[in-house]
Amino acid sequence: MFSQGQIIFGACFFIAFVIAITIAYRKDINIHKSFYKGNYKVLLAFLGFIGLLFIIKIFFKR
Repeated sequence: MFSQGQIIFGACFFIAFVIAITIAYRKDINIHKSFYKGNYKVLLAFLGFIGLLFIIKIFFKR
């Protein structure tokens, strides 16, 4: 399905991408701490809303 060259390129690209993302995140970690202090609250609210939708779906299905 894939040639050996394509697999090697994909693996090298993935490794380089992970390294680049890690370096970029480490540089911006102080900015993230100051600008995104309460983002876990938004995540919890979103997960709660999705859970509520599932509960409503189960309730009305029966």
